Amino acid sequence: MRVVDSHFHWFPRSHFETMAARSSYPRTERVGDGYKYRYHDGRGFIPLPAIWFDLDLGLETAAAATGPDTVVVCTTGVLAGMLDQMPAAEALDEAYAYNEEIAKAQRTHAGRFFGTAAVPLQDTGSALAVLDHAVRTLDLRGVNLPSMIGDETVDQERLEPFYARVAELGVPLVIHPTDLAFNEVLTGYADGLQRSLGRLLDSSVTVLRLVFSGVLERHPNLRVVQTHAGGLLPYQAGRIDKNARIEGLPSLPSHYLRRTFVDTVAPQALTIRTALEYYGADHVLYGTDHPCWSPRTAVSVLDEADLSDEVRAKIYTNAASVFPLD
Repeated sequence: MRVVDSHFHWFPRSHFETMAARSSYPRTERVGDGYKYRYHDGRGFIPLPAIWFDLDLGLETAAAATGPDTVVVCTTGVLAGMLDQMPAAEALDEAYAYNEEIAKAQRTHAGRFFGTAAVPLQDTGSALAVLDHAVRTLDLRGVNLPSMIGDETVDQERLEPFYARVAELGVPLVIHPTDLAFNEVLTGYADGLQRSLGRLLDSSVTVLRLVFSGVLERHPNLRVVQTHAGGLLPYQAGRIDKNARIEGLPSLPSHYLRRTFVDTVAPQALTIRTALEYYGADHVLYGTDHPCWSPRTAVSVLDEADLSDEVRAKIYTNAASVFPLD
Protein backbone atom coordinates (compact mmCIF):
# COMPACT_ATOMS: atom_id res chain seq x y z
CA MET A 1 0.00 0.00 0.00
CA ARG A 2 1.23 3.52 -0.78
CA VAL A 3 1.09 5.49 2.47
CA VAL A 4 0.77 9.28 2.21
CA ASP A 5 2.22 11.42 5.00
CA SER A 6 0.19 14.62 4.60
CA HIS A 7 2.03 16.60 7.28
CA PHE A 8 5.77 16.72 6.55
CA HIS A 9 8.22 19.60 6.78
CA TRP A 10 11.31 20.39 4.73
CA PHE A 11 12.75 23.78 3.81
CA PRO A 12 15.06 24.81 0.97
CA ARG A 13 18.20 26.49 2.31
CA SER A 14 18.09 29.07 -0.45
CA HIS A 15 15.12 30.79 1.19
CA PHE A 16 16.88 31.00 4.53
CA GLU A 17 20.04 32.36 2.94
CA THR A 18 17.99 35.03 1.19
CA MET A 19 16.33 35.94 4.47
CA ALA A 20 19.71 36.03 6.23
CA ALA A 21 20.78 38.80 3.84
CA ARG A 22 17.88 41.04 4.90
CA SER A 23 18.63 43.91 7.26
CA SER A 24 15.05 44.20 8.53
CA TYR A 25 12.55 41.71 9.93
CA PRO A 26 11.55 39.08 9.12
CA ARG A 27 15.03 37.70 8.67
CA THR A 28 17.08 34.65 9.59
CA GLU A 29 20.25 34.27 11.57
CA ARG A 30 22.67 31.39 10.97
CA VAL A 31 23.09 29.16 14.02
CA GLY A 32 25.54 26.33 13.32
CA ASP A 33 24.12 24.32 10.43
CA GLY A 34 20.63 25.72 11.02
CA TYR A 35 18.88 29.06 11.44
CA LYS A 36 16.85 31.17 13.78
CA TYR A 37 13.88 32.81 12.03
CA ARG A 38 13.06 36.21 13.56
CA TYR A 39 9.77 38.00 12.93
CA HIS A 40 7.38 40.53 14.53
CA ASP A 41 10.13 43.19 14.43
CA GLY A 42 12.47 40.70 16.08
CA ARG A 43 10.28 39.97 19.10
CA GLY A 44 9.55 36.39 18.06
CA PHE A 45 11.79 33.66 16.73
CA ILE A 46 11.63 30.06 15.56
CA PRO A 47 14.72 27.81 15.92
CA LEU A 48 15.26 25.55 12.90
CA PRO A 49 18.22 23.15 13.24
CA ALA A 50 19.87 21.33 10.35
CA ILE A 51 17.38 18.43 10.25
CA TRP A 52 14.78 20.77 8.71
CA PHE A 53 16.92 21.02 5.56
CA ASP A 54 17.84 17.33 5.07
CA LEU A 55 15.23 15.98 2.66
CA ASP A 56 16.94 12.63 2.06
CA LEU A 57 16.98 11.93 5.79
CA GLY A 58 13.33 12.98 6.06
CA LEU A 59 12.25 10.61 3.30
CA GLU A 60 14.25 7.78 4.86
CA THR A 61 12.68 8.43 8.27
CA ALA A 62 9.17 8.44 6.79
CA ALA A 63 9.76 5.18 4.90
CA ALA A 64 11.24 3.48 7.98
CA ALA A 65 7.92 3.95 9.78
CA THR A 66 5.41 2.97 7.10
CA GLY A 67 7.32 1.23 4.32
CA PRO A 68 9.24 2.01 1.13
CA ASP A 69 6.14 3.17 -0.76
CA THR A 70 5.59 6.09 1.65
CA VAL A 71 5.24 9.49 0.01
CA VAL A 72 5.15 12.87 1.72
CA VAL A 73 3.34 16.18 1.25
CA CYS A 74 5.49 19.12 2.33
CA THR A 75 3.98 22.31 3.79
CA THR A 76 5.40 25.63 4.96
CA GLY A 77 4.25 24.92 8.52
CA VAL A 78 4.79 27.75 10.99
CA LEU A 79 6.41 29.88 8.27
CA ALA A 80 3.05 30.51 6.58
CA GLY A 81 2.45 34.24 6.56
CA MET A 82 6.10 35.24 7.04
CA LEU A 83 6.30 36.63 3.52
CA ASP A 84 3.37 38.94 4.28
CA GLN A 85 5.55 40.72 6.84
CA MET A 86 7.80 41.85 3.99
CA PRO A 87 7.21 44.63 1.44
CA ALA A 88 4.77 43.31 -1.16
CA ALA A 89 7.16 43.39 -4.13
CA GLU A 90 9.91 41.62 -2.21
CA ALA A 91 7.45 39.04 -0.89
CA LEU A 92 6.29 38.34 -4.43
CA ASP A 93 9.83 37.69 -5.68
CA GLU A 94 10.61 35.42 -2.76
CA ALA A 95 7.38 33.44 -3.18
CA TYR A 96 8.26 32.63 -6.77
CA ALA A 97 11.78 31.61 -5.72
CA TYR A 98 10.54 29.50 -2.80
CA ASN A 99 7.95 27.69 -4.90
CA GLU A 100 10.51 26.99 -7.63
CA GLU A 101 12.74 25.27 -5.05
CA ILE A 102 9.85 23.17 -3.75
CA ALA A 103 8.94 22.20 -7.31
CA LYS A 104 12.56 21.28 -8.02
CA ALA A 105 12.52 18.90 -5.04
CA GLN A 106 9.23 17.45 -6.31
CA ARG A 107 10.85 16.72 -9.68
CA THR A 108 14.05 15.35 -8.15
CA HIS A 109 12.11 13.02 -5.85
CA ALA A 110 9.30 12.28 -8.27
CA GLY A 111 6.55 10.15 -6.78
CA ARG A 112 7.97 10.39 -3.25
CA PHE A 113 7.75 14.11 -2.47
CA PHE A 114 4.94 16.55 -3.25
CA GLY A 115 5.04 20.25 -2.51
CA THR A 116 2.58 22.97 -1.57
CA ALA A 117 2.78 26.66 -2.42
CA ALA A 118 3.66 29.75 -0.43
CA VAL A 119 1.41 32.59 -1.61
CA PRO A 120 1.72 36.13 -0.18
CA LEU A 121 -1.75 37.62 0.16
CA GLN A 122 -1.11 41.34 0.66
CA ASP A 123 -2.23 42.04 -2.91
CA THR A 124 -5.03 39.87 -4.28
CA GLY A 125 -4.02 40.20 -7.94
CA SER A 126 -0.44 39.18 -7.20
CA ALA A 127 -1.68 36.29 -5.06
CA LEU A 128 -3.70 34.98 -8.00
CA ALA A 129 -0.65 35.17 -10.26
CA VAL A 130 1.54 33.27 -7.76
CA LEU A 131 -1.23 30.72 -7.21
CA ASP A 132 -1.66 29.97 -10.91
CA HIS A 133 2.08 29.71 -11.46
CA ALA A 134 2.52 27.39 -8.49
CA VAL A 135 -0.30 25.00 -9.42
CA ARG A 136 -0.55 25.18 -13.21
CA THR A 137 3.14 25.67 -14.09
CA LEU A 138 5.02 24.11 -11.17
CA ASP A 139 2.43 21.39 -10.43
CA LEU A 140 2.39 22.00 -6.67
CA ARG A 141 -0.45 20.21 -4.91
CA GLY A 142 -1.78 22.59 -2.26
CA VAL A 143 -1.73 26.16 -0.95
CA ASN A 144 -0.67 27.21 2.54
CA LEU A 145 -2.99 29.68 4.28
CA PRO A 146 -1.63 31.70 7.24
CA SER A 147 -3.62 32.92 10.21
CA MET A 148 -2.68 36.55 9.55
CA ILE A 149 -1.86 38.58 6.43
CA GLY A 150 0.24 41.29 7.99
CA ASP A 151 -2.36 42.96 10.22
CA GLU A 152 -5.32 41.50 8.30
CA THR A 153 -7.27 38.32 8.92
CA VAL A 154 -8.07 35.72 6.28
CA ASP A 155 -11.76 36.65 5.98
CA GLN A 156 -11.20 39.88 4.05
CA GLU A 157 -13.77 40.39 1.30
CA ARG A 158 -11.01 41.24 -1.18
CA LEU A 159 -9.75 37.61 -0.98
CA GLU A 160 -12.95 36.18 -2.48
CA PRO A 161 -11.36 35.74 -5.95
CA PHE A 162 -8.42 33.94 -4.36
CA TYR A 163 -10.62 31.37 -2.62
CA ALA A 164 -12.69 30.93 -5.76
CA ARG A 165 -9.53 30.23 -7.78
CA VAL A 166 -8.16 27.72 -5.26
CA ALA A 167 -11.46 25.84 -5.44
CA GLU A 168 -11.40 25.96 -9.24
CA LEU A 169 -7.85 24.59 -9.39
CA GLY A 170 -8.85 21.63 -7.23
CA VAL A 171 -6.08 21.90 -4.64
CA PRO A 172 -6.64 22.22 -0.90
CA LEU A 173 -5.88 25.04 1.49
CA VAL A 174 -3.51 23.82 4.20
CA ILE A 175 -4.09 25.49 7.57
CA HIS A 176 -1.17 24.90 9.90
CA PRO A 177 -0.55 26.84 13.12
CA THR A 178 1.70 29.86 12.97
CA ASP A 179 3.12 32.10 15.67
CA LEU A 180 1.55 35.22 14.18
CA ALA A 181 -1.84 35.60 15.89
CA PHE A 182 -1.47 34.79 19.59
CA ASN A 183 2.25 34.40 20.25
CA GLU A 184 2.67 37.78 21.95
CA VAL A 185 -0.27 37.18 24.29
CA LEU A 186 0.48 33.59 25.31
CA THR A 187 3.93 34.31 26.69
CA GLY A 188 6.07 32.66 29.34
CA TYR A 189 6.63 29.11 30.51
CA ALA A 190 9.33 28.52 27.89
CA ASP A 191 6.69 29.16 25.19
CA GLY A 192 4.66 26.26 26.60
CA LEU A 193 1.31 28.07 26.30
CA GLN A 194 1.86 29.08 22.69
CA ARG A 195 3.41 25.82 21.49
CA SER A 196 0.67 23.70 23.05
CA LEU A 197 -2.76 25.38 23.06
CA GLY A 198 -1.78 28.61 21.30
CA ARG A 199 -0.96 27.02 18.00
CA LEU A 200 -4.13 24.93 18.07
CA LEU A 201 -6.14 28.08 18.78
CA ASP A 202 -4.39 29.77 15.85
CA SER A 203 -5.46 27.19 13.25
CA SER A 204 -8.92 26.75 14.79
CA VAL A 205 -9.72 30.48 14.61
CA THR A 206 -8.49 30.54 11.00
CA VAL A 207 -10.89 27.76 10.03
CA LEU A 208 -13.77 29.42 11.88
CA ARG A 209 -13.14 32.67 10.00
CA LEU A 210 -13.58 30.78 6.72
CA VAL A 211 -16.81 29.26 8.07
CA PHE A 212 -18.32 32.37 9.69
CA SER A 213 -17.50 34.63 6.73
CA GLY A 214 -19.33 32.27 4.38
CA VAL A 215 -16.28 31.33 2.32
CA LEU A 216 -17.04 27.62 2.65
CA GLU A 217 -20.73 28.23 1.93
CA ARG A 218 -19.98 30.19 -1.25
CA HIS A 219 -17.33 27.69 -2.41
CA PRO A 220 -18.63 24.20 -1.69
CA ASN A 221 -15.79 22.62 -3.68
CA LEU A 222 -13.08 24.34 -1.63
CA ARG A 223 -11.13 21.75 0.33
CA VAL A 224 -9.58 22.73 3.66
CA VAL A 225 -7.00 20.63 5.49
CA GLN A 226 -6.53 21.57 9.13
CA THR A 227 -3.58 20.01 10.92
CA HIS A 228 -3.39 18.46 14.41
CA ALA A 229 -6.69 16.53 14.29
CA GLY A 230 -8.75 19.70 13.92
CA GLY A 231 -7.12 21.61 16.76
CA LEU A 232 -9.77 22.65 19.28
CA LEU A 233 -12.77 22.46 16.96
CA PRO A 234 -14.19 18.92 17.20
CA TYR A 235 -14.25 19.10 20.99
CA GLN A 236 -16.25 22.33 21.14
CA ALA A 237 -18.34 22.05 17.97
CA GLY A 238 -21.56 21.86 19.98
CA ARG A 239 -20.75 25.09 21.78
CA ILE A 240 -19.83 26.74 18.48
CA ASP A 241 -23.24 25.79 17.04
CA LYS A 242 -24.96 27.02 20.20
CA ASN A 243 -23.22 30.37 20.61
CA ALA A 244 -22.17 31.40 17.10
CA ARG A 245 -25.38 32.44 15.37
CA ILE A 246 -24.04 33.88 12.14
CA GLU A 247 -26.45 36.06 10.18
CA GLY A 248 -26.74 34.93 6.59
CA LEU A 249 -25.16 31.51 7.16
CA PRO A 250 -27.80 28.96 6.07
CA SER A 251 -26.35 26.02 8.01
CA LEU A 252 -24.85 25.54 11.46
CA PRO A 253 -21.06 25.94 11.66
CA SER A 254 -20.66 22.21 12.29
CA HIS A 255 -22.04 21.52 8.82
CA TYR A 256 -19.01 23.26 7.32
CA LEU A 257 -16.52 21.95 9.88
CA ARG A 258 -17.37 18.38 8.96
CA ARG A 259 -16.50 19.17 5.35
CA THR A 260 -12.91 19.91 6.29
CA PHE A 261 -10.08 17.39 6.50
CA VAL A 262 -7.78 16.85 9.47
CA ASP A 263 -4.62 14.86 10.10
CA THR A 264 -3.46 12.46 12.79
CA VAL A 265 -0.70 14.64 14.26
CA ALA A 266 -1.92 14.29 17.84
CA PRO A 267 0.01 12.29 20.44
CA GLN A 268 -3.06 10.76 22.06
CA ALA A 269 -5.21 7.85 20.91
CA LEU A 270 -8.34 9.52 22.32
CA THR A 271 -7.77 12.53 20.04
CA ILE A 272 -7.48 10.27 16.99
CA ARG A 273 -10.68 8.43 17.87
CA THR A 274 -12.51 11.71 18.46
CA ALA A 275 -11.41 13.06 15.08
CA LEU A 276 -12.61 9.89 13.38
CA GLU A 277 -15.99 10.04 15.14
CA TYR A 278 -16.51 13.73 14.37
CA TYR A 279 -15.18 14.07 10.81
CA GLY A 280 -15.53 10.49 9.57
CA ALA A 281 -12.81 8.13 8.37
CA ASP A 282 -12.82 9.61 4.84
CA HIS A 283 -11.76 13.00 6.23
CA VAL A 284 -8.82 11.96 8.43
CA LEU A 285 -5.33 11.93 6.88
CA TYR A 286 -2.15 10.31 8.14
CA GLY A 287 0.52 12.80 9.19
CA THR A 288 3.77 12.77 11.16
CA ASP A 289 4.86 16.42 11.49
CA HIS A 290 8.44 15.34 10.76
CA PRO A 291 10.86 16.57 12.09
CA CYS A 292 8.76 17.98 14.96
CA TRP A 293 7.47 14.49 15.76
CA SER A 294 8.63 10.96 15.11
CA PRO A 295 6.92 8.99 12.32
CA ARG A 296 7.33 5.84 14.40
CA THR A 297 5.51 7.51 17.28
CA ALA A 298 2.78 8.69 14.90
CA VAL A 299 2.24 5.07 13.88
CA SER A 300 2.30 3.87 17.49
CA VAL A 301 -0.53 6.28 18.39
CA LEU A 302 -2.61 4.77 15.60
CA ASP A 303 -1.85 1.36 17.09
CA GLU A 304 -3.07 2.56 20.49
CA ALA A 305 -6.28 3.88 18.92
CA ASP A 306 -7.22 0.27 18.05
CA LEU A 307 -8.47 1.01 14.53
CA SER A 308 -9.93 -1.50 12.12
CA ASP A 309 -7.84 -2.44 9.08
CA GLU A 310 -10.37 -0.67 6.85
CA VAL A 311 -10.19 2.63 8.79
CA ARG A 312 -6.42 2.50 9.01
CA ALA A 313 -6.13 1.92 5.26
CA LYS A 314 -8.29 4.98 4.62
CA ILE A 315 -6.21 7.14 6.94
CA TYR A 316 -3.04 6.07 5.16
CA THR A 317 -4.38 6.77 1.67
CA ASN A 318 -7.00 9.57 1.91
CA ALA A 319 -4.51 12.35 1.18
CA ALA A 320 -3.83 11.01 -2.30
CA SER A 321 -7.21 12.25 -3.49
CA VAL A 322 -7.43 15.35 -1.27
CA PHE A 323 -4.27 17.05 -2.54
CA PRO A 324 -4.49 15.37 -5.25
CA LEU A 325 -1.42 13.25 -5.99
CA ASP A 326 -2.62 11.08 -8.89
